[in-house]
Amino acid sequence: MYSPVMTRIHELKLVPVIVLEDASNATPLAEALVAGGLPCAEVTFRAAAAVQSIRSIARFDDICLGAGTVLTVDQVKAAVDAGAKYIVTPGFNPEVVGYCLTNGIPVTPGVATPTDIELGLKFGLEVLKFFPAEAFGGVKTLRAISAPYSMIKFIPTGGISEGNVREYLAFDKVFACGGSWMVRKDLIDAGKFDEIASLTRKAVNLVADL
Repeated sequence: MYSPVMTRIHELKLVPVIVLEDASNATPLAEALVAGGLPCAEVTFRAAAAVQSIRSIARFDDICLGAGTVLTVDQVKAAVDAGAKYIVTPGFNPEVVGYCLTNGIPVTPGVATPTDIELGLKFGLEVLKFFPAEAFGGVKTLRAISAPYSMIKFIPTGGISEGNVREYLAFDKVFACGGSWMVRKDLIDAGKFDEIASLTRKAVNLVADL
């Protein structure tokens, strides 16, 4: 049904969405995530250090490693070459999605409307990213737009926090949630990896019973 990497994401429930401006922070960040009990990372292409950061984190065999904010096929190739195991896009780019599916790369494109979801169905996808989740109305909107599509699961991302993540995960069509509150950029840039590990552990415990 689901690929091994997607199954692992579902088991973990949380996907830390990470912006790394300095690739030297990648290894201690990965160590902090593992220490916090969340061996998963979505390194976004919002920062120039994305590819090198992915390459560094890929040395951790137990981390479910993906690339986010992927906009082009060239970025897919660079991410996978560096060690990314799955691709996440902010919107639905048919060229990128088609390339990933043709080459056996798990991909979760961003959707926000029923039209987007139906495009996902056309491509045979089972898991889509609902983005930006809170800006588009949160769980209430997701319940409404997902109602006709019982075969689709969603990974809400955008505005997810410790204050609302349980509400999202309690909805049976939510596959996992993407969030950055446990891997805040200011903490990464300041080298506060012990605090990141603590926040990660707290996040894991927060959703453990769901």
